[in-house]
Parts: sequence; structure tokens; C-alpha cells
Amino acid sequence: MDTIEWGGVRVTRIGLFENAPLPPAAFFPATDRARWEANRSWLAPAHWDPDADRVRIAVQAWLLRSAGRTVLVDTGLAADSARTGVHPGGVSLVEALAAAGVAADDVDTVVNTHLHADHVGGNTRFDSSAGERVPAFPRARYLFSRADLDFFDSRTLTEQPGRSAVVHAESIEPVLRAGQADVWEGGHVIDEHLHLEPAPGHTPGHAVLSLTAGGERALFVGDLLHSPLQVLTPEVSSCFCHDPATAARTRRRVLEQAADERALLVPAHFGGARAVEVAREGSRFALTGWAGFPAGAA
Repeated sequence: MDTIEWGGVRVTRIGLFENAPLPPAAFFPATDRARWEANRSWLAPAHWDPDADRVRIAVQAWLLRSAGRTVLVDTGLAADSARTGVHPGGVSLVEALAAAGVAADDVDTVVNTHLHADHVGGNTRFDSSAGERVPAFPRARYLFSRADLDFFDSRTLTEQPGRSAVVHAESIEPVLRAGQADVWEGGHVIDEHLHLEPAPGHTPGHAVLSLTAGGERALFVGDLLHSPLQVLTPEVSSCFCHDPATAARTRRRVLEQAADERALLVPAHFGGARAVEVAREGSRFALTGWAGFPAGAA
């Protein structure tokens, strides 16, 4: 397992799988192909397959051991082939956590940075004795933003209503029924090192998890960044952003914060070394270093 420590908080990457779903022009509608070619030397192969012209991403979760708590950040796609938004390979998050020495009962808090299928799929499991889906982590409190809960309410949602309704019914509603959800607005403190901040645009309730410990800082930024090229072009949003203009403004704000506070950025889907340091270059930004997670397959 890939584990590093920041200021006494242990962070383990729980890899599920990697793929190359779309070409840059489809993934980032406002992208400039020349920019990809100009940065080929470091984008390939971890973040871009230039031969196939496909953006490479990872689906992974982050396990944090902080202040005596076990915190899971995002839960990936479902590993149940009967569900919408299924990851290949059939390895569940619970199985991947077990390989890291963590049982489902050990998890105290589940943070969903937002409520897209590839961030909530491991929230639940099918209980054959009950004949229904139940929370996969029976002791955990699940943190949902009010804005995303309202937006993805299957009774009112108009964007991808069929797909999103299945995701909501199977990954969100069982947690609500079990009384394990904590719904937050404006911000949420998890412990002395971890707190959630609104970062809207990708979804209305998208959040950033801030880690501050021992003089070190990291920002788990979810889908604020899908490619490190967006550090150089923060105005470019992905095709999956519900509000691209707001996402771009939020991206710039968080990049400014990361540069000014020397905070490491930990996006949900980066391959390679997984996390990056940034700095200001006038009104733009530059990548100045990578985190210590080993590069490689999921």
C-alpha cells in the first residue's frame, strides 16, 4: 500500500483501478491540443496516452488516520455488476481496505467530496439476509453536503435522471435510512486536523477536505482537478462539471490557496505520483513538485 505521513496524519492510497476513458478534446471541451503536446514529456504516460490520445485517470480512495480516527475519503465506483457505474475487476472497496489491514468496522468517518457515482459507489453493500443495500461501514458517520443532497434528489433532478436516480437509491438513500448521515452546510470540522470547505462548480455541493497537522498542509480536492494540466490552465473545466464557469473560479481560488499556504494538492483521479505542489507564476500557476506516493498501476 502507498502510505505517507503528513504532520502525524497517516495517509494511505487505496487504489481500485485506472483507465483512459476519453480523448482530451472530449474530456476537456475547452482544451488546446497544442498545450497537451507541449507538455507531453511529463503528462505521458501517467496522465495522457498520446498514442491513443486518451486522458488517463485513476479511481481510488484515501484512508486517513487522524487524531485516533479512521477517515475514508470517497468510496469509488461500485464493484457489484448489477449496479449503474461499475468498475472493472470486481474488487470491492471493503476488500481493498482489508488488504491495508482495515476492516469495515474500523472506519469512523466517510467523506464523500461529492455525490457522483465514482465517489459514492462503495458507500453501501447488499445484505442478503435483509434483502436490501445497507451502509458498508456500519459504525461510520457519512458526511454529505446539503447542496449536493438537494441537487441529486431523484425526485427533482433533471440531469441524467435515470442514472443518477439509481446511484442515489443504492449509494445514498441506504445511508440516510440507517441514520448514519451527517449533513453539513458552509463547512464541517471532523477533528483538529481535518475540515471540509465548500468548493462548488463540479457539483453544487462539491467539497475540499483540508488537512493541517504539524506545520504541513494538504488539500484533498476531489474532482476540482482531473488532470495536472489544469494547474497550467485553470480556466479549463471537465465535461463532467455541472457548472464549468463556477468550477473554473473555484479551481483558481483553491490553486491560489495551495500556492500561498504551500499546501499539497491531492486530487481524486491523478495517476502517477498522485499529488502535486504548485506555485504562483504571476497570474498563472506552475507545478513545482510531486508527493511521495509511488507511481504505478492501481
